[in-house]
Amino acid sequence: MKHHTVNKMTTLQYIFLTSGIQIGVAFLALPRILAEKAGTDGWMTIIVAWALSLAASWALIQVMKRTANNGTLLELLTQYAGIGGRWIIGAAIALYFFYFGYAGIVRAVLITKIWVLPQTPSYIIMLLFLIPTYIIASNGPMILGRYAELVILMGLWVPFVYLIPFKDARWLHLLPVMKSGWSPILSALPDSIYAYVGFGATLILYPYLENKDKATLALVISNSLTLVCYLFITIACFVYFSPKEIQEYTEPVITLLKAVEFKFVERVEILFISFFLLIFSLSWIPTFYMGVFCTSRLMGSQDSRNHLKIVLILLGVGTYFFMPTSRLSVRMDAVLGRLGFMVEYLFPVCLLIYIWIYDRFQRRTNA
Repeated sequence: MKHHTVNKMTTLQYIFLTSGIQIGVAFLALPRILAEKAGTDGWMTIIVAWALSLAASWALIQVMKRTANNGTLLELLTQYAGIGGRWIIGAAIALYFFYFGYAGIVRAVLITKIWVLPQTPSYIIMLLFLIPTYIIASNGPMILGRYAELVILMGLWVPFVYLIPFKDARWLHLLPVMKSGWSPILSALPDSIYAYVGFGATLILYPYLENKDKATLALVISNSLTLVCYLFITIACFVYFSPKEIQEYTEPVITLLKAVEFKFVERVEILFISFFLLIFSLSWIPTFYMGVFCTSRLMGSQDSRNHLKIVLILLGVGTYFFMPTSRLSVRMDAVLGRLGFMVEYLFPVCLLIYIWIYDRFQRRTNA
């Protein structure tokens, strides 16, 4: 019996998992990045990037529909590119997911160390993250889907708290719209495209969907959910901070919480960061699983747990000797954005064109 026949994921879980991966990537710093590149017109860039992500998602689903017996990308590569293509592209996809997960967990460790546990060594924080990572990821897509569903539903109250700073909003910051035309808006597009990477999880998760006919709709909903989250928090930061002030904060989404006051909590941002870590965990736990999924299948094994143990042990030991700085983490995110564009935007389109040409050539040959 194939693994995906007993490890199903509902459409809602798939939506939450995909959107959770995306939101965990750039949520805290996106308003500042957009302000630096496009000013207060940056919110328009988010919409343009959303449209591009929908187009890439459609191409990705069309590709996955071509797999024989509802297989993953690896079965598709075997079908159309042979064993050699399966190994080369499969290994590249695995490395991409490993890098995705590493960039995400490094970002979470740095945030925790800066805001919550400044006296705790980085490798100890990393160890605390790796233990639940193994427990969740080792149980496969069904548990990943349930975990994403739990985290997102638990976080539905967060937007209501961010409504509090709107009492001091200065809506004139958003005017006039398109102050300098389309050029600044489009200049911020690479950073906005990076904020939507994560829907490439479909390359691995597609066979586990209970209702594959709704896969396209699910990606539209998940990308749109991400759009709403990014638009909401970006506009909240734009109307609260001045156009110059917002560029002074590395993570304005956290700084914005200082406008929220509760009599029973002295530092509200600490409470929220601790909860945000649950959401951000969706950027590394599923991607580490997808990375070891690829490596284990390439090695001919259906069990990914041994590969996951090796990766997490190497990560924990490596962090003891080297931990990226905040500046290096920003560079890693920039590299992830370029890799994400190639893997999740360009690769599905190119693969779809290749499959179309291949099938057409085969039909002519067999005629």
